[in-house]
Amino acid sequence: MIGMVLAAGAGRRLRPYTDTLPKALVPVDGETTILDISLRNLAAVGLTDVTVVVGYAAEAVESRQSALEDRYGVKLSLVHNDKAEEWNNAYSLWLAREHFAQGALLVNGDTVHPVSIEQTLLAQRGPGILLAIDSVKKLADEEMKTTFDATGQLTRITKLMDPADAFGEYIGATLIEPHAAAGLADALETTWKRDPNLYYEDGYQEYADRGGEVRAATIGDVPWVEVDNHDDLARAREIACHY
Repeated sequence: MIGMVLAAGAGRRLRPYTDTLPKALVPVDGETTILDISLRNLAAVGLTDVTVVVGYAAEAVESRQSALEDRYGVKLSLVHNDKAEEWNNAYSLWLAREHFAQGALLVNGDTVHPVSIEQTLLAQRGPGILLAIDSVKKLADEEMKTTFDATGQLTRITKLMDPADAFGEYIGATLIEPHAAAGLADALETTWKRDPNLYYEDGYQEYADRGGEVRAATIGDVPWVEVDNHDDLARAREIACHY
């Protein structure tokens, strides 16, 4: 099993920080970036082979690759998404299909969270796809919301859901088992070919609709944030220093 970080996004709502940097390289604790925290967490749970999907301002990650490898004791493999500024992240994750074929713990490159998230996912290994879910947070329209049936199987994952109907929010961390990889890759391909603006979570929906096992690992009351805008960045800087 490897670690994986999706770090191809431009993060336009975080300008001017992202004028020349991908969102994953925005500092959240002194010089510590979101990518630093992701790599530190993955290394802490023994996942030292890490694939990073890059796109917007990829050269900024490339220039830091050696330093990041030395700092966290990891080996980085970069997958380039040349459509990162045109298409959404279903395509980004599909591009890494040969990497997650061996199993992967995937984290979004814009999510700041403690290592307990990785630990929770690894402790509950078994389902083909296991989603880190915050069932505590009060939800609104922007969150990636989820529902599960009585057996624990994913029934719906989308932002387009009444928050009152949701079980919780998917926080941008997934454990993909090797036996699920081929089916997920095919579901992702179907998804981005249907509409390149779809999310990889839409690929999870496609996989689940085909009968693939997708379940929840609830994270408890944990401080985390998806960094989409300047308010989120301020929150990230409040909590990252405590990890």
